[in-house]
Amino acid sequence: MLLKPLRNLFSFAMMLALPAGVAHAGPRGTFPTPTLDTPLAAASGKQTAVFAGGCFWGVQSVFERVKGVVATTAGYAGGTAATATYAQVSSESTGHAESVKVVFDPSRITYGQLLRVFFSVVHDPTELNRQGPDVGTSYRSAIFYANEEQKRVASAYIAQLDALRIFPKRIVTDVTPLKAFYAAEAYHQDYALKNPDNSYIQVCDRPKIAALKEQYPDLFFDYKGSR
Repeated sequence: MLLKPLRNLFSFAMMLALPAGVAHAGPRGTFPTPTLDTPLAAASGKQTAVFAGGCFWGVQSVFERVKGVVATTAGYAGGTAATATYAQVSSESTGHAESVKVVFDPSRITYGQLLRVFFSVVHDPTELNRQGPDVGTSYRSAIFYANEEQKRVASAYIAQLDALRIFPKRIVTDVTPLKAFYAAEAYHQDYALKNPDNSYIQVCDRPKIAALKEQYPDLFFDYKGSR
């Protein structure tokens, strides 16, 4: 099976030719906190959020470095179990999006804080069915909400960011109910961590990690593969 850097060789080469910063264009300065958020829980526990923002390697590499996140899993959401394989999802005919399941402790981090990282560091939410060199519906921006509270907070934050014109274009992120999440193949898990010298990781994902550390030093956790 071809890995993503080979499958997207042409688009990747085009990205390398872009001026510095274009491939990772995003808001500058202080990113707004959500006006509507879930309160910090009184006791530790576990909740789940699922985000899609392009290649799941990069999405996972950011969220696994956020304090309060207990575990992350790269996988697929939006389609059926029968088509939840990398080969099929890459055909862009399954309805799946490359996604990451984020298990977090709501006594340490709120859902709104996760959304703030998602919109400011993880990806460009104004790109429709693509991120950087990766093109197709499997790379769409999406929030798969687990309950009505997550839906309410996510929808309100998108409206807040659009109203403030944080981005030069309107946000195209889908907010859709989570019907199921399917873990990706083992070699996709922690791919960026295990392959730091990979050219795709160097260009597409390392800048996201650097941005997380710079913009959210209080949330940054230097993940080494265990917690």
